[in-house]
Order: sequence, then C-alpha cells, then structure tokens
Amino acid sequence: MSRIGKLPVKIPNGVTVEYSDGKFSAKGPKGELTQTMPPLVSVENNEGQLLVSRANDGREARAMHGLARSLVFNSVEGVSTGFTKSLDIIGVGYRCQAKGEYLIFSLGYSHPIYYELPSGIEAKLASPTQLALSGVDKQLVGKTAAEIRSFRPPEPYKGKGIKYSDEVIRRKEGKSGAR
Repeated sequence: MSRIGKLPVKIPNGVTVEYSDGKFSAKGPKGELTQTMPPLVSVENNEGQLLVSRANDGREARAMHGLARSLVFNSVEGVSTGFTKSLDIIGVGYRCQAKGEYLIFSLGYSHPIYYELPSGIEAKLASPTQLALSGVDKQLVGKTAAEIRSFRPPEPYKGKGIKYSDEVIRRKEGKSGAR
C-alpha cells in the first residue's frame, strides 16, 4: 500500500468537491480547480474525507496511487488557502516593478525583461526587490516562480540574481582566496 496514497484528505469548511468520469473538481473561497485523475485510481467522498483507492495491485496502479492523492490534496488545499512562492532579487540596480498584468525586471542586462503573468497568478511587490507570487494551482505557481528565477539565477561568488526566499546559496571563495 502506498504510504501517501492511503492517507485520507480532509475537506475543509467552504470547499465542495466532485469526482466523475476521471475528473476531480474542487470549489472553494479562493477559486475553482479541475484535475484529470490518472487511470486505475478512483476518489470517494466518505463523511468529510476523501479516500483515494486503486483498481488493483499492479505496478502502474501502485505508481499512480500516491500521485492521485497528492493531486487531490493540492487541489483542496489550493481552493481553501492557496499557495505562495516568495522571490528575492539581489544585486545592485536589480529590481522589479508591476505594470498591469506585466512584471518588468531590471537585472543588469542591456534591456528590461517584460514578463506577462499567467491567468490565475497574482504578484505582490513588498519592495522593488521582494516579489510574492500566489494562486490556487500549486503547479502553476511553482512553474511561474521557476521561470522568473531563470531570468538571472543566483551566482555563487557574490550571490547576485533572483532566488527563492527560503533558498540557501552556497558561496564560493574567489580565485585570490585559493592560495
């Protein structure tokens, strides 16, 4: 039995869920999500808890069991509380500004970088060097944060670039310190 797959998913107040024909949908205060479930897996509502079960004990069914439970949990969590990813921009003159649905980055290149936010993602700037992305879809929030980080990944010598707030950059000593 999958350790993750056998855990029940509690349905919070204000969230309604529905499963039919391989599609799982959740609706809550933050929004609505629809997720296609992998084959050989079914979801059943049991008195305020969702239980994910597999059709048989075959290799593929076992592989999809934990995945399906994680997809269900992330959908329920997203529509009830949402997901947030924080990014820090480090470097002299490096900054970000919001203009409508676009984020404009100045990252030391000869030109600014214009990034259009996907629908369903909201960006908040606490300062020109601190960016918080939020949304109901965990995959979309993570993908958007990874795309923004890829514009200027942090480098190991001075630490300049865009990094996740909880990321630790391993610093290297310069060539003069290697004697």
